[in-house]
Amino acid sequence: MARQLQIDKLLETVCRENSSDLHITVGQPPVVRSGGRLIQLETKTLTKEDTTSLMKSITPERNQQELQELGGTDFGFAYGDQARFRVAVFKQRGMIAMCLRRIPSEFLTFEQLGLPPVVRELIQRTRGLFLVTGPTGCGKTTSLASMVNWLNHNMDHHIITLEDPIEYYHDHIKATINQREVGVDVPSFPEALRRSLRMDPDVILVGEMRDLETIQAAITAAETGHVVFGTLHTTGAQGTVDRIIDVFPTSQQEQVRTQLANAIIGILSQALLPRKPKGLVAAYEMLVVTSAISNLIREGKTFRINSSIQTGRKFGMILLDDSLFNLWKNGLCDEHDVITRSNSPGELRVRIERAKRGIFDDDEDDDEDEYDD
Repeated sequence: MARQLQIDKLLETVCRENSSDLHITVGQPPVVRSGGRLIQLETKTLTKEDTTSLMKSITPERNQQELQELGGTDFGFAYGDQARFRVAVFKQRGMIAMCLRRIPSEFLTFEQLGLPPVVRELIQRTRGLFLVTGPTGCGKTTSLASMVNWLNHNMDHHIITLEDPIEYYHDHIKATINQREVGVDVPSFPEALRRSLRMDPDVILVGEMRDLETIQAAITAAETGHVVFGTLHTTGAQGTVDRIIDVFPTSQQEQVRTQLANAIIGILSQALLPRKPKGLVAAYEMLVVTSAISNLIREGKTFRINSSIQTGRKFGMILLDDSLFNLWKNGLCDEHDVITRSNSPGELRVRIERAKRGIFDDDEDDDEDEYDD
């Protein structure tokens, strides 16, 4: 029981300090991530026995079995009504380690997240594929939860979410929301997607489009008159389109280009940065798929997407590097942090140097907002 109290103490610290993650591994004290930085807690160095008993105190039986068989497992659990956590348990050097990510219990608004305003318009469409992309830990889940929450308050939709594990819990407000957990409610993403088409959905959220079968099913669902939200671990809109097409065998790529060109309505790519003096702030790239961009995808000219985003500001588009530049220009982020997350670090560095000398390329939109994750 003493160990149970200890995990409670650690989770209490994470909630109190507004940390995003808790790392538990043998040979050092527990570590939290706050404002993007890792900080060791001033407690004892963990032994093999410590990490094993901490794991056992929160890990469901079926996940302990999966850990033994596969060397790793993921699950979600609630810490009272303070927060939910997404937990990854894994073996390293034959010993147990864990990473617990805090899922904030409150939904953030589009304004708090600084989401591009055009997002609100895109998610109200009656059909199409809307992708949220970026590296692990960039806030994709938070952005999607915010979108589902907005729809829940404003549209009488049937929304099905397919998640692994379920992170944010949604109540039925104006919408009816069914949340299916892969591994608990349904065996796999492709199976869940196929089944969901028979459930009269308006919106389907696919937690992760990680393989050909899931991507194919998501495109098909979007083509057949549903709004499909999906996530990919890609950076930038152009890279996302290429990645989707490259998943398919060469013989199918032309057909997939045509399908994707018809189905896709927008790509939001994001990065999360330390905000000065504390907290986090997101930078966004927004691609709105116009008929011209749809043609570029169909014709395999994805290398021209970035310049189309640059000239598509009137449609609500912005390049990630422009968003990062604005964060630096407005004094929200350090130069080093924006350059490390840039798609073209060399060009951004030159642009910042020019700006320091008072030479600006053009007027930038500068409406970025805070986001404490």
